[in-house]
Amino acid sequence: MPGWTWTYEGYDPGQERLREALCTLGNGYFATRGAAPESAAGPAHYPGTYAAGCYNRLVSTAAGRRVENEDLVNLPNWLPLRFRVWPHDAIGTNGMNRTEPGWLTCDANELQAYRQILDLHRGVLTRQLRFAVGPGGHLDVEQTRLVHMADAHLAGLCTYFTARNWTGRLEVESAIDGEVTNAGVDRYRQLNGRHLTGWRTGVADADTMWMHCRTTASDISIAFAMRTHARATADNSRTDLTPTRAARLLNVHLASGAVACVEKTVALHTSRDAAISDPLNAAIDRIVDAPGFEQLLASHTSAWQHLWKRAELKVPGEAGRILRLHLFHVLQTLSPHTAELDVGVPARGLHGEAYRGHVFWDELFVLPYLNLHLPEVSRALLTYRHRRLPQAIRAAHAHGRNGAMYPWQSGSDGREESQTLHLNPRSGRWLPDNTHLQHHVGSAIAYNVWQYGQASDDSEFMHTKGAETLFQIARFWASTATWDASTGRYHIRRVVGPDEYHDAYPDATEPGIDDNAYTNVTAAWVMRRALDLARALPVPRRRELFERIALSGEELDGWDEISGRLYVPFHQGVISQFEGYADLAELDWAAYRDRYGSIQRLDRILESEGDTPNRYKASKQADVLMLGYLFSPSELCGLFRMLGYELDDEMWRRTVAYYLCRTCHGSTLSQLVHSWVLARARPTEAWQCWQDVLTGDVADLQGGTTTEGIHLGAMAGTLDLVQRGVTGLETREGALWLDPAPLPELSEFGFSIRFRGHWGVALRMRHGRLYISVPTSDATPIHVILPDRAITVVPGDTEGLDLSASS
Repeated sequence: MPGWTWTYEGYDPGQERLREALCTLGNGYFATRGAAPESAAGPAHYPGTYAAGCYNRLVSTAAGRRVENEDLVNLPNWLPLRFRVWPHDAIGTNGMNRTEPGWLTCDANELQAYRQILDLHRGVLTRQLRFAVGPGGHLDVEQTRLVHMADAHLAGLCTYFTARNWTGRLEVESAIDGEVTNAGVDRYRQLNGRHLTGWRTGVADADTMWMHCRTTASDISIAFAMRTHARATADNSRTDLTPTRAARLLNVHLASGAVACVEKTVALHTSRDAAISDPLNAAIDRIVDAPGFEQLLASHTSAWQHLWKRAELKVPGEAGRILRLHLFHVLQTLSPHTAELDVGVPARGLHGEAYRGHVFWDELFVLPYLNLHLPEVSRALLTYRHRRLPQAIRAAHAHGRNGAMYPWQSGSDGREESQTLHLNPRSGRWLPDNTHLQHHVGSAIAYNVWQYGQASDDSEFMHTKGAETLFQIARFWASTATWDASTGRYHIRRVVGPDEYHDAYPDATEPGIDDNAYTNVTAAWVMRRALDLARALPVPRRRELFERIALSGEELDGWDEISGRLYVPFHQGVISQFEGYADLAELDWAAYRDRYGSIQRLDRILESEGDTPNRYKASKQADVLMLGYLFSPSELCGLFRMLGYELDDEMWRRTVAYYLCRTCHGSTLSQLVHSWVLARARPTEAWQCWQDVLTGDVADLQGGTTTEGIHLGAMAGTLDLVQRGVTGLETREGALWLDPAPLPELSEFGFSIRFRGHWGVALRMRHGRLYISVPTSDATPIHVILPDRAITVVPGDTEGLDLSASS
């Protein structure tokens, strides 16, 4: 289908790892990188399979210090399928082989043609290879791979071999390799990456083999069962078992023009699964019941078609093709299967080992899209946070605070997983890591809870788990803020904002900065929303919850007081990123660009020179401007008014311009935020920023980072810019609010959303008009509020809005 495929022509070892990440296949339960099954791991290849939430903790020594890290585990590699041919002219008159042929790989000299096709519509990866065989002969190989979207525990590989101008024997080895480590990120390689132990292998029947192992510390049992079947006459088949490898070898005789097909199907279970006795028996039972590849492909394709109907965003042209790829990877990481799991949003998807598979604040950029398409997945992701609420409460108490202090990086159990040291690859030095001070992650969680409640009609969640999470985060901020009589304000000190380049004041002996504007404003917002929810709770629910968490009316009064008097710093007529920002030096941006070209990782450059970004007005990513991403212009002005400050359009424009030229976009999320806040005032620049985010992973603009895993927040954010940014779509007070800010380059698009029980509410932009329709299957109308009027769209009707009249 046009616009639904990604094709890579020719084999390029230097690009292979990037292609592996972008050709990852997954189903929300597990994912496998698009590595070559016939090639071993090496500089050009990194096979990886990752199950959502499957973490393990290891201890290493770095810079003479004991370092403990928890990683998303690289599971045994189920892909291996290698092959070689024995032409008849390679066999002597005595029947003995003259020379043993080598295994054919994409790195072999015999490779003559190579193509990869990622079919987004069906969720399959096809590889086409041609190898030279003897004088004038060829072996054509076509291979189709899937990770099943209907049955989350299955995956399959179907390979067709065609003999061209030769006759002989084809030998195929299908295997599961347990001798894998976490070694996909160069800067982590000095650390321990051996997460698996206790391997066992065995044979279940003539076609089926299995492997069982466990993680070293978390003691998660992992089992693969593998069925290999040749749709051709095969003889002298045999098994080859070691503790860490299970292999089945097939021999197929081919005449010129003949075709042989080998199907490989695998089942994966872990001890984290529900409703199983043990992973090994579950995997064997599932593989025994699994149908052949053609039936698997049919049910897999059908599952993807249903998923696309719920989530697809229709944008024409190349931008639409890339957006579809982004959505594909979002859905592979966070599918309907995710709703059954205890997992969060891994910042780099299930596509690699960067950030160790941890959960940061990236859900802030992911859930707004999911809320309107797959709300059950959003609910599960928020439930992941609620399950870790006790851990966050313990963390707050350990630091002398009340409420819940969520970690900047979360993994299995919700403790702080941020590194204490990180490596600067440019200097080779291990440096202290203070990102654990990014307590604003709590505000992101609270924001997601609130937005989910506004988009859904899930009062059961909002009146229980959602309310408790929001209240405990509000409680944390209230206990963190300190009163200063000299300013007549409350202050939040010793934090790190979204801009990670500033983690301390110049020459300070302690980390942290004071009164980060983003942190303070969002903390005030959290407390006000907590008050709103407390008032909205049904009396029995409010009484029960207040008693259980010991929340009193007096404490609520405190939230009201603090949320209206938190301090926000200003300088030169703009919002200051934090108190003291105005005193920092200006950076000579031109000099650094001339010297280094790319300065996205300015922190590494400065540290390698014996300097630090803490000295400069230079940001890694959007910080203050994040406020314009989270809140509409009217809501943001209202927030500042609530705090006793005036923020008008002119001051906000000055603030945007001020930070725009002082940000190096070291995070993929930064350009996304800038495109959002520029959309209304400077659409040309907004489009350019959005283009940079759109192509960030496809072209690996950050230079090698995508090979370690895609950037899930940025991918979801590009989708949401169309869904909410350009339309000005908000869901609040039981209505759809629209305040369009159309970009000329995005003049035509369409999508359907689920809103508070309404299925399939369609929004379509065309020729300067925004059309809204409600399906006839819905029972109630939709209330739509525009800047200048309110309308009601009844089921079966389509309302066309003239954007020039609404802007």
